[in-house]
Amino acid sequence: MRHGKSKVAIIGAGNVGSSFAFALMISGLAREIVIIDKNEIRAKGESMDLTHGLSFVSPSKIYASGYEGCQDADIVVITAGAKQNPGQTRLDLVQANAEIFKNIVPRIIKYNKEAIILVVTNPVDILTYVTLKISSLPPNQVIGSGTVLDTSRFKYLISEHCGVDPRNVHAYIIGEHGDSELPVWSNANIGGMAFAKYCPTCNKHSYCGSNKELAELFEQVKTSAYKIIEAKGATYYAIALAMLKIVAAILRDENSILPVSTLVENYYGISDVCLSIPSVVNINGVTRFLRLELSDKEQKEFKHSADILKGIIKGIKF
Repeated sequence: MRHGKSKVAIIGAGNVGSSFAFALMISGLAREIVIIDKNEIRAKGESMDLTHGLSFVSPSKIYASGYEGCQDADIVVITAGAKQNPGQTRLDLVQANAEIFKNIVPRIIKYNKEAIILVVTNPVDILTYVTLKISSLPPNQVIGSGTVLDTSRFKYLISEHCGVDPRNVHAYIIGEHGDSELPVWSNANIGGMAFAKYCPTCNKHSYCGSNKELAELFEQVKTSAYKIIEAKGATYYAIALAMLKIVAAILRDENSILPVSTLVENYYGISDVCLSIPSVVNINGVTRFLRLELSDKEQKEFKHSADILKGIIKGIKF
């Protein structure tokens, strides 16, 4: 990592990639941002549009390139792939995007074997695993955006429900970034107070710690993306900010705890699959993960999520 000269390469100039590039430019985190897309004209157009705003932000170099632009990058972010259409699940995209990644990943590795690779394309857990296998990089170097966004949605909805600042809500969504993900209610807290104990003190609602209202709240988290896709065609603003948080944790060597998708080994007996668990993210990528104390119900749901992903991985040809 070249302190003060950080470079981020973005593969994919679609809605997610360009929104992230914009957020990254405003943040001032990267001194060099390169945009790579099979549609070279689109990549050039996005980079040109961004450069015209450089007089309003911190100095940086922004340009379009081929895969040679990955050289010397500290982080390579992959957003390219077939997008999720209305009515599709993230897992419906498996085969198409796995094939795309078989083309993308070797081209990244050709120019850079040292960068942290951040996978954002869906289904993110499967494609993080695919990237890991194709690249042969150590597990700490390959990270999926995982449930960082789902967790943010969860915290926001809890904050709305309880009438508090979402930054004071501490809770995780873990497992697959998709339909089998699960909320860790047993560890949720508000300002350090366990959620189950906070509820009786809340003046906004009657006690709902075991109420179906909580199940409905989580259902909103799980279906948020589908509703946004149906309404506007794609999700990109919030995921761009989630990506920015992950990239900041790496570039600033923050040791931030984020529920990114990472290769797990012997986590409640689960191994050889990428899914989201709270992990320490710093300049070296994922350095370790936290072993949450899950309830029996949560353990079963977590294993179910892992089994779904493992079943799909078996059908992919590397």
